[in-house]
Amino acid sequence: MRFGSRLSMQSRSFLGFIVSPILNRNLHETPPRFLGFPSINPPHKPFSIATNRNWGRSRIFPATCCCSSNSSNNNSSSKPNFLVNYSTTVETRVNNNNNNDKNFERVYVQGGGSDLDEKKTLVVETVDKDDEGGEESRLGGEKLGCKVEGDGVETEAEKEAWRLLKEAVVTYCGSPVGTLAANDPGDITPLNYDQVFIRDFVPSALAFLLKGEGEIVRNFLLHTLQLQSWEKTVDCYSPGQGLMPASFKIRTVPLDDTKVEEVLDPDFGESAIGRVAPVDSGLWWIILLRAYGKITGDYAMQERVDVQTGIKLILNLCLSDGFDMFPSLLVTDGSCMIDRRMGIHGHPLEIQSLFYSGLRCAREMLASDEGSKNLVRTINNRLSALSFHIREYYWIDMKKINEIYRYKTEEYSTEAINKFNIYPEQIPHWLMDWIPEEGGYMIGNLQPAHMDFRFFTLGNIWAIVSSLSTPKQNTSILNMIESKWDDLVGQMPIKICYPALELDDWRIITGSDPKNTSRIIADRGHITMVVPGQLFYGRFSKRLVCGTGWDMTFTLACLKMGREELARKAVDLAEKRLYADHWPEYYDTKSGKFIGKQARLYQTWTIAGFLTSKMLLENPEKAALLFWEEDYELLETCVCALSKTSRKKCSRVAAKSQILGGSKTSLALIQVFRSSAALA
Repeated sequence: MRFGSRLSMQSRSFLGFIVSPILNRNLHETPPRFLGFPSINPPHKPFSIATNRNWGRSRIFPATCCCSSNSSNNNSSSKPNFLVNYSTTVETRVNNNNNNDKNFERVYVQGGGSDLDEKKTLVVETVDKDDEGGEESRLGGEKLGCKVEGDGVETEAEKEAWRLLKEAVVTYCGSPVGTLAANDPGDITPLNYDQVFIRDFVPSALAFLLKGEGEIVRNFLLHTLQLQSWEKTVDCYSPGQGLMPASFKIRTVPLDDTKVEEVLDPDFGESAIGRVAPVDSGLWWIILLRAYGKITGDYAMQERVDVQTGIKLILNLCLSDGFDMFPSLLVTDGSCMIDRRMGIHGHPLEIQSLFYSGLRCAREMLASDEGSKNLVRTINNRLSALSFHIREYYWIDMKKINEIYRYKTEEYSTEAINKFNIYPEQIPHWLMDWIPEEGGYMIGNLQPAHMDFRFFTLGNIWAIVSSLSTPKQNTSILNMIESKWDDLVGQMPIKICYPALELDDWRIITGSDPKNTSRIIADRGHITMVVPGQLFYGRFSKRLVCGTGWDMTFTLACLKMGREELARKAVDLAEKRLYADHWPEYYDTKSGKFIGKQARLYQTWTIAGFLTSKMLLENPEKAALLFWEEDYELLETCVCALSKTSRKKCSRVAAKSQILGGSKTSLALIQVFRSSAALA
């Protein structure tokens, strides 16, 4: 059979998937299901992450499918200009032994399929037209958004949200692989909003998974894994092999007068404004992979050789040795939110929260074999040190601020209290009056002689979700959000960052960015009430941007901590505005009263974040599949040698004391863990 694949000396495509002769990764041994093939899961075997300087060097589009150019053009007239390149019908050509071309309709295996011996039903997919004449995408034989879970009745806002989310679905070779960042029909200059972003797809993925539609998420995970091996070069220099792209776009390339092929065109940062590599993409990919297995039960996906290798490549990139003295992950500016200067270079809280949850996800999914033992041991050591570092040095409340206010500086000793040489004058005036008596939060960044005291919502909320913060700190963060509701939520939940930058701060931190002179934009779109997205900083003291996709992660955190009423309050507030305002990307002003000056309408993460929040509130038991509890095992074991020296107690002992001092319940849980471990 011939599928319009291209060959190079270093990589070739077979059935739309890479096979690399240089590094035997067995990439995507499972053929694409839209061709009707059963799923093949190869047996596990030990392997190591070999590195090769030539691995993945070819940038020829290896994942292609052949389709009719006429069918693509016929469906583009009713679409916005930026959707013309997306083919919604694919006609695959097969050559038989007699060299006679025969066309066949699109087929796929109904219900997915992960077992070779399990019989699957082949379904011939027909094209249905909706009321507006557009083609409807299908996932596993069901229309997107048709199934309703829970006892609640869908509101008009929910019905429209599902319709818009369905229309934002992008297909590749006949299979859904993601959603557009925005699908505004009135936007004639979409820039890169017509691409599928890894971080922006997370809320969409969770919405589909909670509705029982896992096929699009599976396709997304496998196709982006395939892109991990592509060449990534800026000025003749290539980053690590495990880097995931920030986004990808599906383009059509003409083969002849009658045929075109679809190709995946990823962006690893070489097209970004600041040429910044997306650090958070790989972490979100690992988090989404775990969520897919938890919700669908398809754990065979995690056990595939190519998936295991992809996880290890990301970990190898994140855990590589460097000059840093801290367990937190060091990144450049603009590496997790947007490719612009934002003042979050160094060790931003958002990256540390994602890093911590990514490590926990990876440890949970890694195969139990000899090749993974050392890696798991490294993960455990990093998790323990990272949790103590964040809990101890990033946390501030009234007591901590008073300690910093009385700090002595220029201390030279292993027993120093002011370990980072923070000058008390760094405490901003707004914080002294703003911090409540009850409650606290994690600061935005910490480096030698520098503390960023701004409140970053995603980093704090995800610290709750991932249990990076202690149970007592989790409660304090939510208490502070409730007590400062007008400042952090306003009329549209929930702000990305507080407070806004102004005057000299704007000039110094953003480099006088002319695009952000009078506003702060927060494009957030990941996970339940707070999702990964992008963030601009503006120069104004009384205008703040409210991210519209953040409700998802906030809902998840509230459900974990038993504060369902707080999540409902935010979701009800959002539902009143989003539907009437056509699902904008973000809101401006201090209270979120106005739609953002340059905000896109029909923003997908806004739509998906709202839907995911609603479904989690209707089915709160599903939230337990998406958050993490305290890992008491990390507090019980220690392999470091600090106890044999004259230095202070190690991070595990200190972290354990934080939990023990936090609540009697935590102490009881640790005792239960000890008993269970003894019985085991």
